[in-house]
Amino acid sequence: MTYTGDVQVGGPADVRELPALTICKLAVGPYDNNAYLLRCTQTGDGLLIDAAADSDRLLALIADRPISSIVTTHQHGDHWQALEQVTKVTGAQVIAHPLDAPALPVPVDRTVDHGDTITVGAATLEVIHLRGHTPGSIALLYDGGTAGTHLFTGDSLFPGGVGNTWKDPQRFNQLYDDVVERVFNRLPDETWVYPGHGNDTTLGAERPALPDWKARGW
Repeated sequence: MTYTGDVQVGGPADVRELPALTICKLAVGPYDNNAYLLRCTQTGDGLLIDAAADSDRLLALIADRPISSIVTTHQHGDHWQALEQVTKVTGAQVIAHPLDAPALPVPVDRTVDHGDTITVGAATLEVIHLRGHTPGSIALLYDGGTAGTHLFTGDSLFPGGVGNTWKDPQRFNQLYDDVVERVFNRLPDETWVYPGHGNDTTLGAERPALPDWKARGW
């Protein structure tokens, strides 16, 4: 089956097999959150992005294989409803940006900032701080070489625009500028974007609309 990223709450995960990393996308909870389980194909180690909801479904996805880390992309409650239970069962370390960490329901074991790296087995993810949706929102970048570039954006970038900044011009300008400078100006059009809700996209699909996003202010 070809990966599309089109998942529904209650439905199966969609799985993308890269040479060094397997990506499983699962939709959970009343807000249709996306959770992503990444596994290193060399070591079997796992990392979960956003233990958003439905801890039983997330734990079934993880099964009896180890995960070393759970990364929370930002502080909003719909992205961590299952964090306490999944952490308790797996013993994984909890990772978040220091500006959003105090809002999480469990102690954060490691804080990360822009440019830091997180490993999952032999694979490495780079942290990109995208300010505006929340002060400590982060994206995770995996450079798979010939397997392409993969970006997990939380609620900072979606098909059709940046994340919600609640009609605050200062917050919108900050998020827009960060997304342009730290994502679009740096990464190729083929970069696959895995957002915190809804369908995936690519930077190439979104790039032509950047002036429209700027003009409308959201």
